[in-house]
Amino acid sequence: MNPKTRRVLQAILYEVFAIAFVGPILSVAFDKPPTSTLGLAIVLSSIALAWNYVFNAIFERWESRQSVRGRSFLRRLAHGIGFEGGLVVLLVPVMAIGLDISPLNAFLANLGLLVFFFVYAIAFTWAFDRVFGLPESAVRRDEA
Repeated sequence: MNPKTRRVLQAILYEVFAIAFVGPILSVAFDKPPTSTLGLAIVLSSIALAWNYVFNAIFERWESRQSVRGRSFLRRLAHGIGFEGGLVVLLVPVMAIGLDISPLNAFLANLGLLVFFFVYAIAFTWAFDRVFGLPESAVRRDEA
């Protein structure tokens, strides 16, 4: 699979599962109607989808320049931290407006989602790599 197709497929599948989790979680946590939190989850996922594509392009460009190939646990950890850290910066203002809460409360709510998505991002990427194989940037030279 070419890198662009792989990134698009990965991002779309990641966000489809994310919407299924986040909408109900926000509805229960903030006592909001499921329709409004589903709408917010779609907006948050749209932002995350764009970030996912951009971040993975940057990460794979960096990864392709590394002398050690493959995706070790530490590299996956770095990927998760980078992705989720950038996402917090992008989503806190949107959550504050969408849930009509303060930026501090949105940040605290985002921390709860961050814990879930940190584990989810690592697990999803691992599962995606198992199903679709590693990208060229992570294939060991002796496997190519």
